[in-house]
Amino acid sequence: MGEVIQFVSRSERERLRLIKEARAIYDSIFPQEPVNEEQGNATISRAVSGGDVGNLS
Repeated sequence: MGEVIQFVSRSERERLRLIKEARAIYDSIFPQEPVNEEQGNATISRAVSGGDVGNLS
């Protein structure tokens, strides 16, 4: 007694279904892989030659 039943519209249920489906597709394409220590500490560097320094604007 005293329970509240929340109404969820058909469009909201469809939106949630599509989000769930899209998440499943995304996860199948880009699986979550644990990051190992080497990848976590990797840095990206870019070499800039002396001629490129003046053309940064």
